[in-house]
Amino acid sequence: MKFSLSFLVCFSSAHEDNVDYSKQGLQSPPNVHHYSYKELKDATQGFRPLNKIGEGGFGSVYKGRLQDGTLVAVKVLSAESNQGEREFMAEIAAMSNVRHENLATLLGGCVDGSNRILVYEYMENNSVAHMLLGGEHNRVMLNWDVRRKICLGVARGLAYLHEVLRPHIVHRDVKARNILLDADFTPKVSDFGLSKLFSDDVTHVTTRVAGTLGYLAPEYAISGRLTRKSDVYSFGVLLMEIVSGRPVVDFNLEHGEHNLADKAWGMYQANELLQLIDPSLKGEFPEEEAIRFLKVGLLCVQDDPKLRPHMSKAYKMMCNEIDVKNFEISPPGLLMDLDNVKVGGKNTSNTSSGTSKGSTATSSSSWGSHSATLIE
Repeated sequence: MKFSLSFLVCFSSAHEDNVDYSKQGLQSPPNVHHYSYKELKDATQGFRPLNKIGEGGFGSVYKGRLQDGTLVAVKVLSAESNQGEREFMAEIAAMSNVRHENLATLLGGCVDGSNRILVYEYMENNSVAHMLLGGEHNRVMLNWDVRRKICLGVARGLAYLHEVLRPHIVHRDVKARNILLDADFTPKVSDFGLSKLFSDDVTHVTTRVAGTLGYLAPEYAISGRLTRKSDVYSFGVLLMEIVSGRPVVDFNLEHGEHNLADKAWGMYQANELLQLIDPSLKGEFPEEEAIRFLKVGLLCVQDDPKLRPHMSKAYKMMCNEIDVKNFEISPPGLLMDLDNVKVGGKNTSNTSSGTSKGSTATSSSSWGSHSATLIE
């Protein structure tokens, strides 16, 4: 596949203006690489099922080894992009310019016919979801120091996307599966900016089983109004998930559906947040810090988006640079009925309406990237 010289110039990454890379945990961006389909097929042994290491709303991820021995994560996109080859690769080049120690590094991509493939740096410890749900052997590695490192790192990465980067990027799908972990358990937020690669009627929200809807800010799901506070909500849920070790949405025959944000709110009101902390830690954690993290999580999921802190402020609260006790925590916003929430212009069901607990908002308007508008 050949590209014009002008496109190659566009395709090469460049330093962002007026950014001090010695601060903010930033790194200088290298050039982006174009991979051939054959190269990636060989690296993944024909996209062998045994090499699959993850799957999300945008596609499947495979572990691959390039000819030079470099391990990579190869994401085969399942959604169709309406962009041409040059436009698609130019978007990849732009995404590759985003460099931070807590953001996954996009190395390059491949366009071959209808195939659209992204290549990321390989993360030895998979994802936060893998560590939390991968059995006792994985869970035991998540001691408090590791969990603190993950929570603070994710906050820093999102704060960079929201407040440092120009133009700002709203992730839209912050969840445990999209937080990757390297060999030292440094968290890397992945899949940011992917919505730019697809047409307006493509959504990356999957199913309740995958957990995405459990992280979803109710005002975004109901009205399609997208703000940075939508990501803050998702981060709050993720923060409580990491500290508690509990699933975001659970179901049992006796109590029905269980929502982690609602559970945390009830325990906060009863002054029992300490009981929410993951018992697998066996009490080996600083109680004051763990409870502070849970309170920050509750501040992030408040029903009124205006009350949620920006990510940089949430980070300072977690570091105790801002005293969380100075802020009143109001009830979380919760999606109590998702049956009529519309995704990509299509109803998920033909039954009852979607509502937000703690709010009277009810709407049948379409939701997803088709109706989402970034507002402040």
